Amino acid sequence: MDADVIIIGGGLAGLVAANELVRAGERVAIVDQENAANLGGQAFWSLGGLFLVDTPMQRRLGVRDSFDLAWQDWQGSAQWDRLAGPLAEDRWAQQWGRAYVEFAAGEKRSWLHQQGIRFTPLVGWAERGDGRAGGHGNSVPRFHVPWGTGTGVSEPFADKARAAASAGSVRFHFRHRVDGLTYDGGTVTGVRGSVLAPDCSPRGVSSNRDVVGEFELRAQAVVIASGGIGGNHSLVRRWWPERLGRPPEKMVTGVPEHVDGRMLDIAEGSGVRLVNRDRMWHYTEGIQNWNPIWPDHAIRILPGPSSLWFDALGRRLPAPGLPGYDTLGTLRLLRTTPDLQQHSHSWFILNQRIIEKEFALSGSEQNPDLTGRDVRLLLRSRLGKGAPGPIEAFKEHGADFVVADNLADLVRGMNGLTAEALLDYGHLRRQIEERDAEVRNPYSKDAQVAGIRNSRRFLGDRLFRTVKPHRILDPAAGPLIAVRLHVVTRKSLGGIQTNLAGQALGQDGSPVPGLYAAGEAAGFGGGGAHGYNALEGTFLGGCLFTGLTVGRELVRSL
Repeated sequence: MDADVIIIGGGLAGLVAANELVRAGERVAIVDQENAANLGGQAFWSLGGLFLVDTPMQRRLGVRDSFDLAWQDWQGSAQWDRLAGPLAEDRWAQQWGRAYVEFAAGEKRSWLHQQGIRFTPLVGWAERGDGRAGGHGNSVPRFHVPWGTGTGVSEPFADKARAAASAGSVRFHFRHRVDGLTYDGGTVTGVRGSVLAPDCSPRGVSSNRDVVGEFELRAQAVVIASGGIGGNHSLVRRWWPERLGRPPEKMVTGVPEHVDGRMLDIAEGSGVRLVNRDRMWHYTEGIQNWNPIWPDHAIRILPGPSSLWFDALGRRLPAPGLPGYDTLGTLRLLRTTPDLQQHSHSWFILNQRIIEKEFALSGSEQNPDLTGRDVRLLLRSRLGKGAPGPIEAFKEHGADFVVADNLADLVRGMNGLTAEALLDYGHLRRQIEERDAEVRNPYSKDAQVAGIRNSRRFLGDRLFRTVKPHRILDPAAGPLIAVRLHVVTRKSLGGIQTNLAGQALGQDGSPVPGLYAAGEAAGFGGGGAHGYNALEGTFLGGCLFTGLTVGRELVRSL
């Protein structure tokens, strides 16, 4: 045999599983279609936020959290409804969801600390929800930001794999594309595929697909940790659900092109059961990267609660279509409203005071203070005057930004970014003035203004993320800023159905001997641990948890 275990994919889930195996003395082969520069996968590019429950960081900021509250939020968000019948798609997904919340409220923080991962004192309040106590959303802030952002999570495991390779316990097979699983008597015994031509492209840059040879590897077990479909718009469109309306004609991309989903179809063609493929997680606050790395490279804005959100026709979005509240609820609103379906964009309108305190950008490269573990830069950029450098760079160079000293000029610039002038100055002005009238008192019937005040009751938001309520059109808070927003493809929420040991299941619902799945390829556990909605900080966490579970199970069973 070439190894004890073959892992398809050098991303976070695969690296975590490999670490567990190497620690137990097993030999691991990691097969990846990209080059060595891409070790760590999508996690490297992320902000790195992790969903944790009842932590010292939360308590220091006055947040009271518990497993019971987190599980209530998870169930309200997941809304699993495919639980009937012997082959229910949500049977294992629901069990994985509960197991993950138990992990997040228990072992997760201490285990991460053992792996060398450290956290900033920042705890964010992501996905604030749809306004229902038992519905979607986080009741309290749970988004814990690590030092190093995504690199601070992925690189410790990548470094362990590199060290194990030097010691002979791990063998990397970069530029090896898996085209099929090999079986012996119904048991998966290895992989076969194509050797791709060498390519020295930097991390994330699209590489060639020139085939120069073939390969086959054998092992006692195979782990599929190949990621999702976010870089493949044709697959996103193929599985786009009717409940989210019509996919936009133009989408931008939040992951490298090699996140192509091809391994999922290969697995299904080999008899592996895939479920919940119509569940996906795409953001509505995407902006085109002015300094792109991969095709249609997009960055997601992580907005505070104060920007006003308008559809393509200039109508203010109703709750829960508020910044930072309900990702898929907003996407559904924008894609199912009949007169909006022909348009692929929406708008934020804000001012300089808001952008300086409330705008953050997702991604390790967009947060040099956190990624570089620079405390002085963190305090200067987050608490000092002016917006953080990456934000200002987008404001200056980004194709989706309009800056003006008055609303008439702003609307003129916004109309200049679309093929047709869709926005009416008087209609926009009336809506903004109506909102501005609501901030003159400490109470309001405006749901967004009430949310801003609620946000500022949380110390973390008051210090770092939520500006004091003020008029958008206040000249002292200017200039005015508009941002054109696009749908940015990101995550698959369905995938290979697995049991609680991480074993991949066949079409009849029984385990496929020798085959396991982890990470996004497994729907972050069971083929859909999130159900219909994510609570954020749960994608990297799902990769960590499924990789750890599969690694431990293989150590036990080999």
